[in-house]
Amino acid sequence: MLTPREQGDFGELSAMCWLASRGAHVAIPVGNNRHWDLIAELDGRLLRVQVKTGRGFRRGRWEVTVATRRGNQSWNRVAKLLDLARFDYLFALVGDGRRWFIPAECIGGTSALRLGGPKYSEFEVDRGDPIPGSAPEETLSTIAF
Repeated sequence: MLTPREQGDFGELSAMCWLASRGAHVAIPVGNNRHWDLIAELDGRLLRVQVKTGRGFRRGRWEVTVATRRGNQSWNRVAKLLDLARFDYLFALVGDGRRWFIPAECIGGTSALRLGGPKYSEFEVDRGDPIPGSAPEETLSTIAF
């Protein structure tokens, strides 16, 4: 099973591969950027891309947490909600390899998204590799965040 940072890195690599397959030139920031994970030049436009991953599956939908709640040493119990004005697209990768590329203005939540139903279906893109450690039995049960 991957650590949260390794899972995030896996998601970023998946996003870079998918964008490159579409002809994009991809750049990553030096250091950690809080609001976007990579830049893609696609069709003459520069796009700020936030990448999120999720392995939780409940009630037939994948759950992807987009707010930062824990996992950082300075956490003060206040969640850092997703700021839709700070990026242009959200790239989401879930446990079984399904992926979405969602325009920021179409995102309906700032703490979590439920993917796999009709709401974001038009933004689902080619399937990629599953997240390592996402065993089939895990993806069919509820995984606590």
